[in-house]
Amino acid sequence: MQELKLAELEQKGFLDIDIDPTLDLFEEIDRLKKAKNAVILAHYYQEPDIQDVADFIGDSLGLAQQAARTEADIIVFAGVHFMAETAKILNPNKKVLLPDLKAGCSLSDSCPPELFSAFKEKHPDHLVISYINCSAGIKALSDIICTSSNAQLIVESLPKDQQIIFAPDKNLGGYINRKSGRNMVLWNGACMVHEIFSLEKITKLKQRHPEAKLIAHPECEEAVLRIADFIGSTTQLLKFTETDDATMFIVATETGILHSMQQNSRNKTFIAAPPDNACACNNCPHMKLNTLEKLYLCMKYEQPEILMEEELRLAAKKPIERMLALSKQLGLGG
Repeated sequence: MQELKLAELEQKGFLDIDIDPTLDLFEEIDRLKKAKNAVILAHYYQEPDIQDVADFIGDSLGLAQQAARTEADIIVFAGVHFMAETAKILNPNKKVLLPDLKAGCSLSDSCPPELFSAFKEKHPDHLVISYINCSAGIKALSDIICTSSNAQLIVESLPKDQQIIFAPDKNLGGYINRKSGRNMVLWNGACMVHEIFSLEKITKLKQRHPEAKLIAHPECEEAVLRIADFIGSTTQLLKFTETDDATMFIVATETGILHSMQQNSRNKTFIAAPPDNACACNNCPHMKLNTLEKLYLCMKYEQPEILMEEELRLAAKKPIERMLALSKQLGLGG
């Protein structure tokens, strides 16, 4: 069983593999981490159990920085596919695992490399800044990668007359244009999680809770951002709730972040901003494909593994390294 191959795992459905119900998965995962010299990197949008067992929880920038400097032999990335790809790009000699290969990203999928390449050719004098929520193929076509934590600072660090293409998130790009006074050319992509918030429902929620502050991720649509009390990356939203005097927050981003917010500020109340559908909250279906059971199986069998052609990896690595270097210069860690 230990030599089970990926194709067999997929054929069995992976979760069809029986797990002893008496196993303490937290204990087993900790044992496997030590035995295999593995590190678990988890995004804030993961389910609470995964966040609790992770060695590091962060947003895209923090996770990329951790992946760049880890000394572990195995990186288990509890996130989505592009995040695990980024870890592999930065660590070609390490084994990078993703609990569920189907954990994709609607934003990344909205920007196919072949279409973006043709789009880029129409703007030959433009420098390409791509949000990290994109495939390795898009990264390879970019000059600089950014995250929601550093995007504005990276854009503003460039000469004002520098023409820029920003991809793939039009909402984040539009937000940066408004904040910086730039006129970047935007690729027409968006995140399904941040696009379905209901302005009407949020407004009514604010009326019912006038003491609450609305905090929003810049991937949200402009109408939501206009009424937000604070706009920031996942980590910035978390830090704001820890330091601000308000005791109630309406949170317009993926609901996974509420776990860390509640842990760090137990005397405060957090309400998930309502989406424009029948659900009460806004979960990313891709992020939530990862489970504690899949994480355990992934570590036990060291599958599924992220593999990449070296030519693509090297091309994608350059703009990531430029981002990490700029982030360090701009005082954003790393």
